[in-house]
Amino acid sequence: MNWVERAAELRQWSKGAVRAPHKPLLLLYALGRFQREDDDALRYGAVEEDLKRLLAEYGPPHRTSPAYPFHHLVSDGVWEVRTDRGAGSPGTGVRELRATGAAGRLVPELRAALRREPSLLGRMAQVLLDANFPPSLHDELCEAVGLVPEPEPDVSERLSVARRQRDPRMRERVLTAYEYRCAFCGYDGRIGAVPVGLEAAHVRWWAFDGPDDVDNGLCLCSLHHKLFDKGVLGVGEGDRVLVSQRFVGHSPAARAQVTELSGRPLVGPQPGAAPVAARHRAWHTAQVFHGDPRPAHAAPSPA
Repeated sequence: MNWVERAAELRQWSKGAVRAPHKPLLLLYALGRFQREDDDALRYGAVEEDLKRLLAEYGPPHRTSPAYPFHHLVSDGVWEVRTDRGAGSPGTGVRELRATGAAGRLVPELRAALRREPSLLGRMAQVLLDANFPPSLHDELCEAVGLVPEPEPDVSERLSVARRQRDPRMRERVLTAYEYRCAFCGYDGRIGAVPVGLEAAHVRWWAFDGPDDVDNGLCLCSLHHKLFDKGVLGVGEGDRVLVSQRFVGHSPAARAQVTELSGRPLVGPQPGAAPVAARHRAWHTAQVFHGDPRPAHAAPSPA
């Protein structure tokens, strides 16, 4: 049984490029618990709030009950559910899952494989991350599910599962297009000739068929890259910055670095470079950006 391949090919509800990372999030959570506690079953009533938080923070903008992946992951052959009545999930009803004491865990064959081959857990986790989330979120997602990162899996295995290889020239092309400035705030720090704290962000995530093209990229500072991938920031009509109304920050730094960006035009790209394509911008707005955008921030009147 190739458990890494199975993790990469979890059957997800899909319609076009709609994000549905519910099963991957549950499996990552279960792997984290197995790494810490080995054989303990996860009673739905005890882990429901944890799963809700994961779905709210790392799932798509529309809300989904954790009962759905808890029940449906069984069909992928990596997860089993038992209730007080015996084997089998009672369905996706939250009340029924709670009332019957439904508890899930990794299937016995997978648990045995993880004990026999400890590196398997890290390889499965990495493939789940690569297939469903941008790299900027990997470390914090591991922390959120309680996974201690393992050494990087063999590159050939990761590529055989992902089926696609990233273009190493993407970063340089995007940073050049934006003249080594953050498209949101204009930050352009360097040490000597080397830029620091600037990254190439995919607008439509690579994990969801986002191409390694300049019109799917933004040069962003590390802070704004993270906020863009978390759905706090976006790009709207007219290539203006969107700021989610769900973001809360009262400090002068939060206002200057986030809320006051609302409605600001992007910095770049330079003439002749492709701007963000409307189709990629629309995907990010629908699948990543959270809530409604704030009204455009009014710039202070000149003295």
